[in-house]
Amino acid sequence: MRVSLAVALPGRQEVIALELPEGSDVAAALAAAGIAARFPALDLERCEVGIWSRICARDTPLREGDRVEIYRPLAADAKAMRRQRARLKPSTRSRSGP
Repeated sequence: MRVSLAVALPGRQEVIALELPEGSDVAAALAAAGIAARFPALDLERCEVGIWSRICARDTPLREGDRVEIYRPLAADAKAMRRQRARLKPSTRSRSGP
């Protein structure tokens, strides 16, 4: 069965094509791609994984054509950053109407 594994780091992205036996799971794809050796700075234990943008467990079985993705922890939460910026600058819009 053919699957691909996508990894994106700042400054480096790779999509690795894999040929795995039927019944393989996400963990088998990670092992077959040699992620730990290719990306030593990547802490796989802290990273979540998914198939086609949906987070899944590492024991999730794969199907032909699946794209396994590794999600790094966020450096900053986008919602929290937006809230922080909004607190710093009061709104110029009137809340009582025009």
